[in-house]
Amino acid sequence: WKLLILCIAIPLAVGGVAALLTSGGMEVFESVNQPPLSPPAWLFPVVWTILYPLMGISSYLILTSGAEKEEVQNALSIYAYQLTVNFLWPTFFFNFRWYLFSFLWLVLLWILVFVMILRFWRIDRKAAYVHIPYLVWLTFAGYLNLGIWWLN
Repeated sequence: WKLLILCIAIPLAVGGVAALLTSGGMEVFESVNQPPLSPPAWLFPVVWTILYPLMGISSYLILTSGAEKEEVQNALSIYAYQLTVNFLWPTFFFNFRWYLFSFLWLVLLWILVFVMILRFWRIDRKAAYVHIPYLVWLTFAGYLNLGIWWLN
């Protein structure tokens, strides 16, 4: 249980620190021109509160899979890279308001998550499936990010 809790705590901590660093983010989001289908600002923390624990659960599944050490390390390296890129995006978007750069950064994140899903798939399919909602959310976030850049 300790390892599972640690695996869940890591992405939650990353998301929590990012949220603290961008504490005025929802006000920024509400102040800009938004594309059609933009959800209410309260939905974002709800979605991330679901996605971060799912990330932790999938990393736990990879760690406890019994797969070759090198394969596990390679998969978890991509996991760490995407988590780092994920951590930085809100600062670029909300604090600096670099909307086009943020979109390109989000494309990088999308690619990393896609590669991570492929690597996780080779080790544990459940760990890969858990990230499909994350990839879908990033696709939607990309639409919103690009729309905000275009409209502002």
